[in-house]
Amino acid sequence: MKQLDIPIPSEKEVDYWLAYWDSLPNYVEQEKALDKLFIETFKNNEDLSEILIKCSTLNDFYSTNIFRIYDVAKHIELLHIDEMLRKGDESLVGKIANIDLKNDADETKHYCFYSFASKYCSHHKPLDYPIYDSYVEKILKYFRKINKKFVFSNEDLKDYAKFKNILLNFQRLYGIEKYNLKDLDRYLWQLGKKYFPNNYGK
Repeated sequence: MKQLDIPIPSEKEVDYWLAYWDSLPNYVEQEKALDKLFIETFKNNEDLSEILIKCSTLNDFYSTNIFRIYDVAKHIELLHIDEMLRKGDESLVGKIANIDLKNDADETKHYCFYSFASKYCSHHKPLDYPIYDSYVEKILKYFRKINKKFVFSNEDLKDYAKFKNILLNFQRLYGIEKYNLKDLDRYLWQLGKKYFPNNYGK
């Protein structure tokens, strides 16, 4: 990884990026729309048509490249996720992410839609489920490289409970515990977008 001069995390830095986010109407209005969809209008996950609308909207807004939206929505319906969501069960992300799908040749292949699953859970309960994506991953790896106290393996990032703990450890190390996981996500994602612009993100 190329050495970059990314500012050290601090309350001042987080405040700057949160204010910058709030100045961008496309981000703000998109999040308002998703909040209305996931938290107000279709807050439960037992009706397939409602799940399908949520999956389709996420896939469009975030370009998550889910190529069989119906199958993913049906998978979520069959998991009966509402109680797990209510409890903030971190294992739910893996349950949603891992799915077997058939291709046009009727061959079954396993897929892991990890980033999509974290987004689906996060938009229901943003304070319990941080979003994983490639921009956040790049930034976390960068700070691991420059801070010897910030320790995790690459594999830990793909284990959702461990990923969440990495974020909480990041907060503690840099004294930014006052911010919630949604704030942290917006801060890290924007850093990733700025300093690693050629990588796929939200």
